[in-house]
Amino acid sequence: MIDPAIAHQADDLTTAEAPGECAEAVRAAMVVENLYGCAWALDASGQFTYATATAQTLMAMTLSELNLLLDERPFLDGGEQGWQRSAHPQDREKVGDSLRRALRSGQDWNCEYRVLRADGSYVWHRAAARPTRDSQGRITGWYGSTLDIDVYMRTEPALVERERLLQQLIDTVPALFWSTNANGTPAYINKPFTQVTGASLAAMTADDGSPTLSIVHPEDREAARQAFHTSLTTGIPYIRRYRQIRKDGSYRWTESRAKPLRDEHGTIVQWYGVSTDIHDLVTAQDTIEKRERFLWQLVAKLPAMIDCADANGEPIFRSQQLQEFLGYDLEELNARKSRLAATLDAAVHPDDLASVKELYAHSLATGEPYLKKHRLRRFDGVYRWVETRAAPMRDTDGTIVQWNVICLDIDGEVRAQENLLKAQQRLASASQATRLAELSASIAHEVNQPLSAVINYSVACQRWLAADPPNFSRAQRSLEQIIHSANSAVNVVGRIRALFEQATDQRDCTALTEVVHEVKDLLTEEGHLHGARIAVTCEAHLRPLPFDRVQIQQVLFNLMRNGLDAMVASVNDKLLEIRIHHAAGNIQVEISDRGKGIAFPEKIFEPFFTTKEQGMGMGLAICRTIIEAHGGELWAERNEPEGARFIFTLPVEK
Repeated sequence: MIDPAIAHQADDLTTAEAPGECAEAVRAAMVVENLYGCAWALDASGQFTYATATAQTLMAMTLSELNLLLDERPFLDGGEQGWQRSAHPQDREKVGDSLRRALRSGQDWNCEYRVLRADGSYVWHRAAARPTRDSQGRITGWYGSTLDIDVYMRTEPALVERERLLQQLIDTVPALFWSTNANGTPAYINKPFTQVTGASLAAMTADDGSPTLSIVHPEDREAARQAFHTSLTTGIPYIRRYRQIRKDGSYRWTESRAKPLRDEHGTIVQWYGVSTDIHDLVTAQDTIEKRERFLWQLVAKLPAMIDCADANGEPIFRSQQLQEFLGYDLEELNARKSRLAATLDAAVHPDDLASVKELYAHSLATGEPYLKKHRLRRFDGVYRWVETRAAPMRDTDGTIVQWNVICLDIDGEVRAQENLLKAQQRLASASQATRLAELSASIAHEVNQPLSAVINYSVACQRWLAADPPNFSRAQRSLEQIIHSANSAVNVVGRIRALFEQATDQRDCTALTEVVHEVKDLLTEEGHLHGARIAVTCEAHLRPLPFDRVQIQQVLFNLMRNGLDAMVASVNDKLLEIRIHHAAGNIQVEISDRGKGIAFPEKIFEPFFTTKEQGMGMGLAICRTIIEAHGGELWAERNEPEGARFIFTLPVEK
């Protein structure tokens, strides 16, 4: 419906023979009629002077019905007009009051309210109008429009609610959210950011707009600044770990990440970041790293070779010591074999290989721990004795997940045991010789008796033969007794000779200290049983001497054993001291105990003199004989403050 004023103006233009101007007015009226929304006009008092057909159809009211007064008061005096009936009851008073204020003040009018449509539904609309004025500034009318904003009004609460929930999420998540402009100027921090760090957005922004990074630990600040500058320059995401201040002044490790937001042209318009407290994680990682470093150092420094294998026995790790011992690493093994088979074939002594493989297979099949002593080939081709132990590591279900293996180089111990066995055998021979010496004294009468009988029977035989007449039968019996007694003596001497033939005098140039330590090792355990200690002191640079090793061992064993026996009943410190040093062109050995001492230092070397209840009195006599046979001397002294000291010398030959 065209405004009558506009139509009348168009008629005037037509009668004034201004067809161009008339056509323009008609076109303007048609534009208004076809505008999106509802166009309308009011006079200065608020009466509708025009409303598009769309507006009248929408509200199902004609122009007169829109202006209809529902009470006797004019609209400006608070009266209600017909158009207000189309407003929602809850919005009716609000929209009327807002329009009256605009009409009185002359300010632009804007109002949002629900309008009743012809179909009976209420739809949100926004009404807006501006006044027109004459040359003197007086309001002559109002032109306005009403737009359907129902979709916006119904969507806005949902958007507001979503924004509220999003803000609630940002303020509730245990993380510090922040954003900056494209140039790095701080633009936003969430509520937890301020609560945790105590910093405000203003405090984090320098005068030039750059971030102050005041929340970053001074030692980490420059690195964090450079990293963020790199991200701003290159556009790559920002990630950095640093110590971040807390409200109480403490610092905690934090990880900050940020990504850029770009427009449709790829230009960065904003940076969004989040800072997460990782202090506990960093502390735990640091503890784990220290623990791991300690364990690796432990594995590296242990005097053992470490190996780890999977559940099938295939090696997966070897310590540096094991690699250096073998001379190769896992990658160098024969690829055509399993690592276990290749290792065993390459390293285990051929004589031990079958038993090692059999025991390995048994342990892998049953899960029983592995223990084996065998020879292992070193990088230089030398086989050394090792002791290998392996134990399974299981998960919570008891399934074997790994075998842990330790290999100990025991070559020195094995060689020492072999040498000890040889020394024990030699000492046994020496002990046998000593026992034979004692036995010789005890069986001397057995040799003397048959010899005396031989003499007696010989005299008797001579007397029977000299008789007149000779008594041949008696002489024959005397000869039989002579033969029997002689055979008895031969048998005794033969037994003694057979025993002594095993202890022949063989002299080699040997280090005396070595022999002393061998005997000390043999007697150490016996000393422990009696609570005694054995201490050896050797002068440096002692020359080797030519002596019979077995005989000198016999001397040392007897003297040291006597010293230990002398201290059995002592309640004082039981210490057996052996001192070896040069003395007047000889090597002198002193063996001191802290027992009861000796009353007759010289008499004890006499055969058959003994202070022991079970002794034969031959040990010290034999010792002196051996030492003198080597060109040395053996004597005894009283030890101060208590005990005895036995001293012997051996000459040093040039």
